[in-house]
Amino acid sequence: MRLLIVEDERRLATALARGLRAEGFAVDLAHDGVTGLHQAGERDYDLIVLDIMLPGLNGYRVCDRLRAAGDDTPILMLTAKDGEYDEAEGLDTGADDYLTKPFSYVVLLARIRALLRRRTRAGTRLLRVGDLTVDPAARRVDRAGTEITLTAREFAVLEHLALHAGQVVSKGDVLDHVWDFAYDGDPHVVEVHVSALRRKIDVPFGRRSIVTVRGAGYRLGPDGHRDA
Repeated sequence: MRLLIVEDERRLATALARGLRAEGFAVDLAHDGVTGLHQAGERDYDLIVLDIMLPGLNGYRVCDRLRAAGDDTPILMLTAKDGEYDEAEGLDTGADDYLTKPFSYVVLLARIRALLRRRTRAGTRLLRVGDLTVDPAARRVDRAGTEITLTAREFAVLEHLALHAGQVVSKGDVLDHVWDFAYDGDPHVVEVHVSALRRKIDVPFGRRSIVTVRGAGYRLGPDGHRDA
């Protein structure tokens, strides 16, 4: 899942991004309201963490313009201000939740997960591909009734493939949705994670769910038993 953090306190933004990336999220950063609004309009995000006191365009206005444009991406507002009127204004402009600084990272992460679960339940359901089940809300994977333990990044790759089950997904598309927009590391990282997924969700069950389409990418399907 991809998150956008719009926060002008760069050290805080960097710290939040580092923690969320460790949880398996792809995270993009913006440090002013104008840039944040532009990025939110240019890319699809699963959630936006939006500071209120931003240069250029404050968080209230960013939120208001996104909602006016029909963007229903969940928004968690952050602010150093404290008071019921500030909270009410944030919620009135269309924010989904509100967190006052200073806050605990653990609480922030719990709020983010709660908002994502709420959106998942309202939209994306359990993702089933044959006897493989991916639960985005619970971040759980089962095959034939057996729970499979994945790393955060492995889960993110599998979730993206499951969302496009039956379709060919390019390595670039996986990188774009699972890793950060500014990622400039080895693109073979996708192959590494796909290989790890095969060892966990396919090999122990005699399956061949993730197929490499030469020159194009990968396809996740309900392919039965592996070829002998």
